[in-house]
Amino acid sequence: MRDAFHEALDQISDQLVEMTRLAGSAMSRATTALLDADLQLAESVIAADENIDDLRRQLDNMAIDLLARQQPVATDLRMVVTAMRMSADLERMGDLARHIAKVARLRYPDSAIPPVLRPTIVDMGHEAERIVIQTGAVIHSKDVHEAQALEQADDAMDALHRKIFNTLLSGSWDQGVQAAVDVTLVGRYYERFADHAVSVARRVVYLVTGEWADEDAEIPGIDVGDDDNDES
Repeated sequence: MRDAFHEALDQISDQLVEMTRLAGSAMSRATTALLDADLQLAESVIAADENIDDLRRQLDNMAIDLLARQQPVATDLRMVVTAMRMSADLERMGDLARHIAKVARLRYPDSAIPPVLRPTIVDMGHEAERIVIQTGAVIHSKDVHEAQALEQADDAMDALHRKIFNTLLSGSWDQGVQAAVDVTLVGRYYERFADHAVSVARRVVYLVTGEWADEDAEIPGIDVGDDDNDES
């Protein structure tokens, strides 16, 4: 019975890693659709988001079944409960990629990103891809130090997010209000994508250490965090 239980825990962990893969693919394709004004690619990202949603539902159903049937305690209980919280973060990462694809679709046949900000968005897309790969590795390895590195990677995304605002607030911005709104939303989506990855990393540390910490504290430790209300 316990062997079957731990096999189920391994399956849950594998599904979380698969969710990072799908979220990473969605973000990569959404970035390309945004920059290239590729309507077909944008539509494919929007449609494929349901696959991530399905995985979350499957994972949560499995976790609830384990709670009901096995009544786990200690680390096993943390694993089941934390997995459900991580699946919510990863689903949200997929949603944020979908939001970017929707901006691309809205502005088709034009690109929503003015030339002056294209390099910044390219960099944000690269950072998002790198962060989600690290997220999958952290889930798989349960490595506290890798989780700490993921928080540091989020700093790079925050710096790029600030760069967008610096450009918008500069006296040289001449792309109009619509473009300003578009890049503000897009920048927020990338920044929140990275924030959810950090939330996953902190939950992994909680799983390993059993301890929570203040948001500004260095790992080991993890904060409870909060759910954002990004646009759907």
